[in-house]
Amino acid sequence: MPKTQPVTDPFEDFGDVADLAQGLADADPAVRRVAVLALAETADPEAVPHLARAATDADPDVRRQAALSLGGFDGTETAAALAGALADPDRSVAAAAAESLTELKDASAGRPLLPLAGHADAFVRAAALRALRGLRLPEALGPAVAALGDAEPAVRAQGVGVIAYLKREETLPSLIAATRDTDSEVRRAAIGGLAFSRHASAVEAIAGALRDPEWSVRETAAEALGRAGNPEAAEVLIAALDDPAWQVRQKALRSLGRLKARRAVPTVLAALSDAMAGLRKEAAAALGEIADPAARAGLEGIANDPDPDVRKTARWALERLAA
Repeated sequence: MPKTQPVTDPFEDFGDVADLAQGLADADPAVRRVAVLALAETADPEAVPHLARAATDADPDVRRQAALSLGGFDGTETAAALAGALADPDRSVAAAAAESLTELKDASAGRPLLPLAGHADAFVRAAALRALRGLRLPEALGPAVAALGDAEPAVRAQGVGVIAYLKREETLPSLIAATRDTDSEVRRAAIGGLAFSRHASAVEAIAGALRDPEWSVRETAAEALGRAGNPEAAEVLIAALDDPAWQVRQKALRSLGRLKARRAVPTVLAALSDAMAGLRKEAAAALGEIADPAARAGLEGIANDPDPDVRKTARWALERLAA
């Protein structure tokens, strides 16, 4: 029986980036793809121009691998290469580029992406804005605000994300307007984005979203009110404990705890008898955060709850009251 020949790495004897890059000229696309992987493994910034070239290869698998590999690098040159790949006619290549763009950390890398916010393809517009969001590039504000008028909800949602990450008070009118968008995901993004501000208009818009017809929007609003840190939100959060969606009640309990809202104690105590263990646990946690002695009897009453997480949280809350 003949012996199986061992599989060898065609680049194992190559010494540096320039050597590895020679594989990108091979006639076999499989070899070119391995060359891309080998270049990425070097983690050497000098590999970026070669990976950028591979992102325009005739073979879509090579282009996709190059787009994925560029996610391990940063900088303007990387962003420019990924911006080109984002408009690739092969959707798998474009999707790989979109994912790699989210790995960028250098704010200056966002500049090649700015023109793409106005691209003819909605996928490209949304992906470019998604990448710009985390970079917090001030120049992205204009394209992001313009995106709020886009026909595609996904683009509007990403535009809201860019504005929210910049955390600038002058953008409040744009975010507040987006809380009235026809698409629930856009509304959710806008409501979550308003949590950076304690301005009365922001709090009012978030509180108003507790009446939204979509439970997921109300859930986001209940959480955002806690993150905003305005104690005046306690009353609407107490009312939200009657919401038909348990997810909304859960976030309302959490926010009341975060706000240390003593006026909510009687209502939160009632939630200790909820049929859902998760809500009983959340109520106990909120009472521990509020640390009002008036909650002691209620917490002692669930110290032996059938659910171990509820018991653990109740005992932690009692320790907080004793401190």
